[in-house]
Amino acid sequence: MSIPMMPEQVQTDSTPTITKPRRNRQSAKKAGSSFERAQADWLAQRLGDDRIDRRVKHGAKDVGDIGGVRTIRGGRVVIECKNTAALALPGWLREAEIERANDDALIGVVMHKKRGTTDPAEQYVTMTAETFAILLEGGVAL
Repeated sequence: MSIPMMPEQVQTDSTPTITKPRRNRQSAKKAGSSFERAQADWLAQRLGDDRIDRRVKHGAKDVGDIGGVRTIRGGRVVIECKNTAALALPGWLREAEIERANDDALIGVVMHKKRGTTDPAEQYVTMTAETFAILLEGGVAL
């Protein structure tokens, strides 16, 4: 008994390929502004502190993206926000440190986007080990 030969099937894909538009400067700024606003609003509500808000840009003497944040003992905290696909933690931490110094704040941290979620509580915060130790001590300078 012979098995009938089946013609070779060739699959053609007539579905058009959908590609995401590349981010341009305008869309990147919009994404960053939206991320900053969401994080500032969430943090203000979560901590019950209406002083926390998104900051106006200061040009060359940038002082971070979210202001009004304080440690439990009153030390000022600078938050630099990033909403990008590629991580650049060393550069971001240097930027946060410069902004911390510009604002004469105690602590500088980077709050960055976690891919796959828009929930503000699920985003990441990166800092140096020294900054982490200061926070654990209650937010006082050595």
